[in-house]
Amino acid sequence: MQSLQGRHVLVTGANGGLGEQFVAQGLERGAAKVYAAARSTRDWHDQRVVPLDLDLTDPEAPARAVAAAPDVDVLINNAGIAPAGDLITGPEEELRRVFETNFFGTLRLSNAFAPVLARNGGGTLLNILSAAAWVSMPTGYAASKAAMWSATNALRLALQGQGTQVVGLLVGMIDTPMTTRWDVPKVSAASVVAQAYDAVGDGSLEVLADETTRDLKARLNTPGEELYPWLGEQIAGLAAAAG
Repeated sequence: MQSLQGRHVLVTGANGGLGEQFVAQGLERGAAKVYAAARSTRDWHDQRVVPLDLDLTDPEAPARAVAAAPDVDVLINNAGIAPAGDLITGPEEELRRVFETNFFGTLRLSNAFAPVLARNGGGTLLNILSAAAWVSMPTGYAASKAAMWSATNALRLALQGQGTQVVGLLVGMIDTPMTTRWDVPKVSAASVVAQAYDAVGDGSLEVLADETTRDLKARLNTPGEELYPWLGEQIAGLAAAAG
């Protein structure tokens, strides 16, 4: 188990699923403080956990978060939405809602905390992405994660001069409330978070957290004429699994 001994962690989307695991395992690994950020805060019954009101769609929220958490040296961008019925061909208003949370809100918070991380020794920025960034599923969610994957890689270059470790975590289906409608094999939230924190500890830049994602990454150099028919089969299978 890699140590987070004495570090100050901020987790977005902290109330359930992956976020709840990031809070719990952060404490187990020795974090001195964990800011549990969510649109509606809860009582964590642990004085090391500081609830933090944070709505990523509010442009003023990052500045308030920075003021409330000036000692952060690990920022975990976990919050995101994947609405049922989300389609890339759907209403523009709905696509904008997805992007405002998954892309603009996440990027806005990352940029707001970049100077904080610099002041606190460089620190770590961990973005929770998705294998959907590479599958090209016909959803706003997949498109937003593809955009955030690109932005994560760009942030890594932009922040390397201040010594910030920027980690991208990519994974397929995780057993959380967000994926209950999908009848497919899933990995546990606990295993994904453990891999993510291991990466923070050992200096890794990318985490491929399940076999599906590792297989997909290995296929990305396949010619498009072969890759996209294969992806189409995978997407059709997922659609069938979703009912």
